Amino acid sequence: MKSNIKNLAGWGMAAVIALFPAGLYAQNLQSGYFDDNYLYRFQSNPAFGNEGHGFVAMPGIGNLNVATNGTIGINHILYNVNGQTTTFLNPEVSASKVLDGLKDKSRLGVSLRETVIAFGFSGLGGYNTVSVNARADVGVALPKDIFRLAKQGVENSTYDLSDLNVRGAGWAEIALGHSRQINEKLRVGATLKLLVGVGSVETNINSAKLQMREDTWVANVDAELHGSLKNLKYKTKYNEDTHRDYVNGVEVEDFSPVSGYGAAVDLGAVYRLNDDWEFSASLLDLGFISWNNNHVASTNGNQQVVTDEYTFNVDNNDSWDEFKDNLSMLYQLEDLGDTGSRTSGIGATMNIGAQYTLPVYRRAKFGFLNTTRVNGPFTWTDFRLSANVEPVKCLSAGVNFGVGTFGASFGWIVNLKVPGFNLFVASDRTPCKLAKQGVPLNSNANVNLGMNIPF
Repeated sequence: MKSNIKNLAGWGMAAVIALFPAGLYAQNLQSGYFDDNYLYRFQSNPAFGNEGHGFVAMPGIGNLNVATNGTIGINHILYNVNGQTTTFLNPEVSASKVLDGLKDKSRLGVSLRETVIAFGFSGLGGYNTVSVNARADVGVALPKDIFRLAKQGVENSTYDLSDLNVRGAGWAEIALGHSRQINEKLRVGATLKLLVGVGSVETNINSAKLQMREDTWVANVDAELHGSLKNLKYKTKYNEDTHRDYVNGVEVEDFSPVSGYGAAVDLGAVYRLNDDWEFSASLLDLGFISWNNNHVASTNGNQQVVTDEYTFNVDNNDSWDEFKDNLSMLYQLEDLGDTGSRTSGIGATMNIGAQYTLPVYRRAKFGFLNTTRVNGPFTWTDFRLSANVEPVKCLSAGVNFGVGTFGASFGWIVNLKVPGFNLFVASDRTPCKLAKQGVPLNSNANVNLGMNIPF
C-alpha cells in the first residue's frame, strides 16, 4: 500500500478543511456519567459497577462514539457568495470577515473510540469488565497567521507561523477492569490496559517567522516531524536555491498494523457521603506507547531561507496547491532517517463529579462534572451540569449543559434497558445550526449509541 502526504506545512490547514465532512472526535460519554443504566460508566470511572447485572456487547456496536470538537467550524471555511458556496479563499470574501471570527490559534480534535467486544459480570468480590477497543486520536492546531498569509499575501511584511502542531496516533487496547466496595461509603476501581500501537505522527513548528524584504522572502524556521509507522519513508525533493533535498511527502509500503506496544491504567473512586450526596473522581489513560521506529525530519535547529520565487497570494481555489507547495518549501525539513524507538503518552483525562439525589423524588438526580484532558497543546476542559431521571426501571433519561474550552454545549441521553436488551442514544454536544448540506456549522457535534445484551 502506498499513501502520499504532501506539503507538510499546508497539511495542517488542509486537514482542517478535509475533516469537516467526516471528522470524528470521541471520548467517554459525559452525558452518561450520572445514569445508573448506562452500562459503560466504567470507561469514565472504573469504580462504577453494575453489581448483580452483567452484560455482553453486540460486536462493533456496543458503544460507538463519534464527534468533532474544536474552536474552528465549517462556518469559518465555507461562505455564501452570490448564492453559491465557496471557501474563504474566494477573493469576494473579505479578509476581515474571515480573520475576525478566528482565534489566535485554531484547534480541531479528531479521534475515534469503538468498542469491538465487551462484557461485564459480578465476581471476585466485585464487578469485572473486559473490553477490546479501537482508538485513534488526532489534533491540529493552526496559528491565525496561516489564514492571514493565505488571504493577504504581500499585503503584510511579516507573518508568524509558529506553534503549528499536528499530532496523531492510532492503537488498539485490551482493557481489564475491576471495582469493589471497600465499606459502606467508599468504592474503588481500576482498569489495566494493554496497548498495541498502529502508528503515530507528530509535527511541531516551534518557530516560523516569515518576512518580506523588498522583492524577496526571508524565513527563519525551527521545525521537526516524527513519524512512527512500520515501513514508512519520507519522500524528498531537490531545492535549487539551497542545493539540498527537503521532505515533501510520506510513502508507506507494505503497511503493518503493529508499530509498537504500551500499557495504561484507569483509576477511580466513589464516596457516598449520605443518602443524598455522592462524590467521585477518576484518572484515565495514564500510560504510554513505545513505538518501534522514529523517522525524523528536521530543520536541525533554526534555519534561514531566502528566496524571491515564492508567491503566497491565494486569489482562487486553483492557486491553493501552489500556496501549499511554497509554504512547505520554507520549512526545508531534512530526512534524518530512522533514529530508533520513541515513547509517547496517549493523553490522560481527569473526571471530578458530584451527584445529588432529590429527597422528595429519589428517581431524580442532579450532577456536576468537570472533565479535563491533558494532551500538550491539545489540552481541554469542560464543566457540565446534569439532570437525570429514571421514571421506571427500564427507562432513564437526562439532559445537561456544559461550558469549556470549546464553548457552550447541550447534551442528553435516553437509555432503554429491559431483560435481554439495552439500547442507548446520547450526545454530549448537540449541533444547533446546520449548513444546507446538513453539516454542523461549528466543529462541536457528537452522537453516542450502543446495543447490548444485559443479564
